[in-house]
Amino acid sequence: MTTFVLIHGAWLTPRSWEGFEEYLSERGHEVIVPAWPGHDRPVEEIRADPSPIDGLTLQEIVDHYADVIRDLPEQPVLVGHSFGALIVQLLLDRGFGAAGVAIDTAPPKGVRLPLSSLRTAWPVLSNPANRNRTVELSFEQFKYAFVNTWPDDDARAAYDRYAVPETGRIFFQAGTSSLTPNAANTVDYGNDDRPPLLLVAGERDHTSPPSLSRSINRKYGRSRAVTDLHEFVGRSHLLMVGDGWKEIAEDIERWADRTLSDGSDADRP
Repeated sequence: MTTFVLIHGAWLTPRSWEGFEEYLSERGHEVIVPAWPGHDRPVEEIRADPSPIDGLTLQEIVDHYADVIRDLPEQPVLVGHSFGALIVQLLLDRGFGAAGVAIDTAPPKGVRLPLSSLRTAWPVLSNPANRNRTVELSFEQFKYAFVNTWPDDDARAAYDRYAVPETGRIFFQAGTSSLTPNAANTVDYGNDDRPPLLLVAGERDHTSPPSLSRSINRKYGRSRAVTDLHEFVGRSHLLMVGDGWKEIAEDIERWADRTLSDGSDADRP
């Protein structure tokens, strides 16, 4: 049995992992789905009052998950989506986790953003005042960023079930990282001691197109640590939900089983 820690992304909550959590639990794994600080409430409550999320930083989120992992009896497999995938990479770089999976990842420092990625972040970055407050996506913005391949009715249902306002601070931290020494999204691409990492990309993802994951994969080529890349044809950003999500979960489980069988659990930081 493997312990999995599932880390949701921006504009979402742990609810976005409901399919993965059920699948992995039924397969006999221990599954832990902690929320980001301020996101540990029902979607409807967060929409009604997002103020606890105002000004939340990337460092605070990463430190929160580091505390969660320290309390576990063994190093887990970390699985993150979008900004959660970036958080996985930051945690792996600090020595947390037996292995990590980065689904449709936000970029670490040093990776150029494609234009479609900039468009998805523009509702936040277009107004400097958003740095210290939360921002809510409209349905059309959510559809472009998360479910651009979905029929309108299914996209609307996903928006209603999963979308929440999000802290603007993390987008400014990532967006200005090239100008910021020791930026919050900095990883050591040459870290030979990093636990194994799987990058997962959807072919038609606007927020994190495959070119982004390929660029990150090439940067990790500086290290002797294991880095793999799996791409899925025809998929958009919300890979954990909608048609075909189980194929993603099965692929991740197979990779984790194979990877953990090839090496021993890392020492705890």
